Amino acid sequence: MGERKQEGRRGEDEDEDEEDEGGRRGRRVEAWERSYADERSWEDLQEDESGLLRAVDSKKQQHDQYRRRLQCISSRIQRGLIRYLFVVVDLSGAAGHTDFWPSRMAVVANGVEAFIREFFDQNPLSHIGMVTIKDGIAHCLTDLGSSPDSHIKALRAKLGCSGESSLQNALDLVRGYLSQIPPYGHREVLILYSALSTCDPGDIMETIQNCKKTKIRCSVIGLSAEIYICKHLCEETGGSYTVALDESHFKELLLEHAPPPPALAEFAVANLIKMGFPQRGAEGVIAICSCHKEAKIGGGYTCPRCKARVCDLPIECQICGLTLVSSPHLARSYHHLFPITPFDEVPSSFSNGLVHTLPRACFGCQQNFPGSKSSGRVACPKCGRHFCFDCDIYIHESLHNCPGCESQRSS
Repeated sequence: MGERKQEGRRGEDEDEDEEDEGGRRGRRVEAWERSYADERSWEDLQEDESGLLRAVDSKKQQHDQYRRRLQCISSRIQRGLIRYLFVVVDLSGAAGHTDFWPSRMAVVANGVEAFIREFFDQNPLSHIGMVTIKDGIAHCLTDLGSSPDSHIKALRAKLGCSGESSLQNALDLVRGYLSQIPPYGHREVLILYSALSTCDPGDIMETIQNCKKTKIRCSVIGLSAEIYICKHLCEETGGSYTVALDESHFKELLLEHAPPPPALAEFAVANLIKMGFPQRGAEGVIAICSCHKEAKIGGGYTCPRCKARVCDLPIECQICGLTLVSSPHLARSYHHLFPITPFDEVPSSFSNGLVHTLPRACFGCQQNFPGSKSSGRVACPKCGRHFCFDCDIYIHESLHNCPGCESQRSS
């Protein structure tokens, strides 16, 4: 009995120690941990116009950010639909800092994965290549290609930070690849920079001028602070330079580069591009794949010019160099030239005065709006139909057609 009592006391002491450790851990929550812990709930409150406290509408904030981004890309301007983009990831020692949770390197890897999938969804005719900077040397991780899984897999396999960062070596390496791009392709570089300095072997100003002559648009997203050399690079080449404040802001800045930017004056001339529309091969047929240089069974596509087999589309034929695409790829690229007009948010004064005349349900999903609040509805300026925020985002990012306008057209 005495031994059992002692064991019980030991168990109670251990539970108390765990509670003390949990309490200390709760009190040690840092600024970067707030979004991952159920602490500091008072920060989820904000003051409205009347001075009362109410909960922060995170969904409304996300929609406002989306609408600001939509306003920037909705204008009818000429854009480059065939883009050749190199994503340069800084994996120097600065990428291991923990001001972004759990580290800058992990946040960048997750952001790049989401960006690559969004990029190919909006630019199906474009190509991406990956370059990393580590130990003062630039490494080409993947060549220009249109397979998102291969880029993501290669980046995940090479994560690790060390040494200094060299911006000049990365620009020289990327310029060597992009200088061979056809004249109709739009050459772009997106640099995710974590360091506060650059360790270069030569004159970086000369490298920047060479990039400008090659018509390469360079953009930089910083994770530490604003750096003069990065800002000068973006100003000279016509790109954009931004600095991320936190993880969500970094992802927002990264996704702003997914839609095609306005075309430069040198690329505004119309060009005729020769493309091929291959047919899918029969199942069970054995053929040698020109992409992987190995025999595969079934599936794949046959080039209409040289009859070579490829795995995925779009791709450039390895044998004859013909660009192989499918008709859905052209259709998905078309909406950038004729985007849908942004919907107008219904003002609160209008909805409160005419609450009985407004539609009660969203025209898209048929879900009822939240009472008389106008913060949950937008209206199409052409057909006048009302939609909720979720349908607004879905229509502009995925559907690219207004259901209200299409219904009137069909009737």
